[in-house]
Amino acid sequence: MAMQQALILIAEDDPDIAELIALHLGREGYRLLKASDGREAVRLVQANAVDLVILDIMMPHMDGHEAIRIIREQQHRMPIIFLSAKTSDFDKITGLVMGADDYMTKPFNPMELLARVNAQLRRFKQLNQPVSAAPLTTVVSGGLTIDQEQRTVTLYDERIELTPKEFDILHLLASHPKKVFSAEHIFQQVWGEAYYESGGNTVMVHIRTLRKKLGEDKQHQQWIKTVWGVGYAFQG
Repeated sequence: MAMQQALILIAEDDPDIAELIALHLGREGYRLLKASDGREAVRLVQANAVDLVILDIMMPHMDGHEAIRIIREQQHRMPIIFLSAKTSDFDKITGLVMGADDYMTKPFNPMELLARVNAQLRRFKQLNQPVSAAPLTTVVSGGLTIDQEQRTVTLYDERIELTPKEFDILHLLASHPKKVFSAEHIFQQVWGEAYYESGGNTVMVHIRTLRKKLGEDKQHQQWIKTVWGVGYAFQG
């Protein structure tokens, strides 16, 4: 599939903004769907092979946070870009933790949005290209099994539900046990973009959530070690 043939869903309740986005994406040859609320966005994702979603947060009937939660719970893995008037670092980190791949604030530059759409589609295509001769990439450590092909994680035979970004961080660290990765390196590898000021906080929040899901507090097993002043390493 050529990138310009990708189907993009614009979920935005402001018709002027939706039309502006559609104008620029349409000029690039992208196929487009529109939704004016979160409920309609979820329905369109369920009914169509959507390749990328541009998602507002403050929408009627169902907001963007609830919409992305449902989309990710239903195992839709396409890139999602939040486009929101919420501008604080907390809002950005919350959006990324919930499963978004990128976050842009309003007002925005349509050409920058187009560049980010292109980058997300290019990265998603590269990550999902089949490699015929490559063996299955499965990491097993103690009771933890990470299957890259199925993108599943089990801990002592119990399925652990992770967001796409949480999975990518865990797989990156577990594939290189004992190696220390800086927050900047993790961000660049997992998000596929240049490191920005609050990127370290974004990584830290994802690591904290990962630890909770892996039950480190309950089992006293530290899968991910913090190396103070340096970064994070998988202990295994």
